[in-house]
Amino acid sequence: MSWLLGRRSQLSLPNQLLLCKCILKPVWTYGIQLWGCANPSHTQILQCLQSKILRSLPNAPWYVSNLQLRTNLGIPFVSAEIYRSSLLYHNWLTGHRNTLVATLSMPPNVARWLKRRWPSDLHTVTGD
Repeated sequence: MSWLLGRRSQLSLPNQLLLCKCILKPVWTYGIQLWGCANPSHTQILQCLQSKILRSLPNAPWYVSNLQLRTNLGIPFVSAEIYRSSLLYHNWLTGHRNTLVATLSMPPNVARWLKRRWPSDLHTVTGD
């Protein structure tokens, strides 16, 4: 898709953003509720890819920060998207009318080994 989203693309910036949101975002957000438990180095791979794509859309020079690009384009960080999606899923689970589904939102009462994170841990930490 570099010929559509690359630096020499003939598409306008709003159309390029629309392509990113409609085609690329569903690919990396599939199952994003489980990405909260992943090692930060794995989510960093997604973050780097997203930053490279966002930098090529407006043909931004190297000295423009990723934060400034994301603010101007209205695209959140991967960690913020994981937090938002996990919170929506948790709220959907707690409000479900089936009691078995509603119990899925409660954290398990098991001993934690190796300091691993659970999806419910995302609700106590703010998104980046």
